[in-house]
Amino acid sequence: MAVTILKGNIVSAPECGKLDITEYGYLIAEDGIIIGVFSQLPERYAAVPVEDWGDCLILQSFADLHMHAPQYAMMGMGMDLPLLDWLNEYAFPTEARFTDADYARTVYRHLAHELVANGTTRVSLFSSLHREATLILMEELEKAGIVGYVGKVNMDRNGASNLQETTEESQRETLRWLEECQDFPHIKPILTPRFTPSCTNELMAFLGKLAQERHLPVQSHLSENHREIEWVRELHPECKQYWETYAEYGLWNDRTIMAHCVHSDARERKAMKDAGVTVAHCANSNNAICSGTAPVRVMLNEGLKVALGSDVAGGCSIHMFDAVADAIKASKDRRIMDNWRTDFLTVAEGWYLGTTAGANFFGAGAGFAKGDALHAMVLDDSALVPSTRPLTVQERFERCVYVRQPDAIRAVWSEGRKVYNAKNR
Repeated sequence: MAVTILKGNIVSAPECGKLDITEYGYLIAEDGIIIGVFSQLPERYAAVPVEDWGDCLILQSFADLHMHAPQYAMMGMGMDLPLLDWLNEYAFPTEARFTDADYARTVYRHLAHELVANGTTRVSLFSSLHREATLILMEELEKAGIVGYVGKVNMDRNGASNLQETTEESQRETLRWLEECQDFPHIKPILTPRFTPSCTNELMAFLGKLAQERHLPVQSHLSENHREIEWVRELHPECKQYWETYAEYGLWNDRTIMAHCVHSDARERKAMKDAGVTVAHCANSNNAICSGTAPVRVMLNEGLKVALGSDVAGGCSIHMFDAVADAIKASKDRRIMDNWRTDFLTVAEGWYLGTTAGANFFGAGAGFAKGDALHAMVLDDSALVPSTRPLTVQERFERCVYVRQPDAIRAVWSEGRKVYNAKNR
């Protein structure tokens, strides 16, 4: 039996708004499975080597529930454009390059390693519509030690001339991809209709049937932008609201992630809650391409499942510390917009959304839950400018959410495996 014992200042978020802090404590896993967090080393482990990280912070690693992997190659570009123009001028041309398998390999290998180095160990990613490139993405994530889902994008209408499938091609390539990706132990398929305007009714029906028959999860977009919502209304006059275009084809349940939901009204939010849909909140992207500010506090108060996504490259940072900080800042903007009637997110709440809430989608428990696989990172904040007074562990943790420092992450564990060690870079 392999035992991992990490010693340091252990911080986790077992519930929304609550931090568990154990100073100079011990996080113990056996064969990669968490046994618990202890203030003193249990006697039965007295002879086991301890990884003593001194005064460092030992934190949960991140779950990123929404990212467009091919857009990693254009991160930070086109940020002056609204969503639909940005897609046509930047995102679609970039994704079209992924017909080139060598190019896909280069980009995705770099992406996988940067995710791990920044403490992201669980993901739900969009690939492009290219089957071979999607398999390469899954392979590179697997090699890097990441856990999660990858989707071959489906789009048989309203794409670019070099980025669109026929309905038959989309169906055929999706089935072939599902057969070819079965041997990945940690990266699994997720069905990915890009968004309603990109998929015909025939393709949506095919994907819904496939999701039900094979019990596959689904990811897409919902109510991100006013022009997008109006476009969906024009394409589907039979549906009163955007969400119904997914629900009518069997793509709407507790295995569904919907990104953004910036303009989801009370009826649409209730439909998400009733079905158990998870909202992937992408604050950086919503601000960068002027989509709006999602009412996350309202969603939480209403009992919706909300987690965070980087939404690269609508979002311009792969770093999930930024996603947490951006979600908090966006909630403060929303408080102002709501005439101070809604509360902003606290750091503890933002951290929960970026860690535990996302991990829940993958079946994990709360915080460093006993029986879960070990997903953790060690953060060394010693390079930050010294404070005028000694800081508590909680104050140090809060500062690290907002302030970036180079090489702060020293080690990362994913699914019980040590996948990153700064000394070995």
